[in-house]
Amino acid sequence: MPLVKNGRITGDLFVHIAEGAELPGDGAILVPAARFLEDPEAVLKHAGKVGVIWPNNRDLDDLVPYLDRLAAVALVFPSFRDGRAYSQARLLRERHGYDGELRATGQVLRDQFVFMSRAGFDAFEVKKDADADAFAETMKRYSVFYQPTGDGRVTALNRRMQLRHSESAGQ
Repeated sequence: MPLVKNGRITGDLFVHIAEGAELPGDGAILVPAARFLEDPEAVLKHAGKVGVIWPNNRDLDDLVPYLDRLAAVALVFPSFRDGRAYSQARLLRERHGYDGELRATGQVLRDQFVFMSRAGFDAFEVKKDADADAFAETMKRYSVFYQPTGDGRVTALNRRMQLRHSESAGQ
């Protein structure tokens, strides 16, 4: 399954750990939420980067105390019609200040890339190579947005205000 991160197809450093499987000695791992919450401190002692696969029907409050020690959070889209992970992403970025990798996994479709990115996702597990190839082109298509969101991009209004300020400062 291709991984698109920061607009490019890249190798996935993280190994997905199955429920009940033993943790490897080192290396980056992604563990299911239930496994993580059984003993978070033990998982976080792992000699490598730790990430959690967080379902969209689970409360983020259970995850928040550990965010500063997690290298990645993978939010699950079980269906293209289920958008709860969008809300989770915005909460993680905007309310809780999470600045690690925020990965979209599950039903990640190319027509939702821009929306996912705007919500704060910076990594995407896609099912098809063609979708991974299309990602960069999709993200180049839009350079200005009106609404502020979790991706930190300057909005059209802010850009306009910056231009006015620089013009008035130059006079």
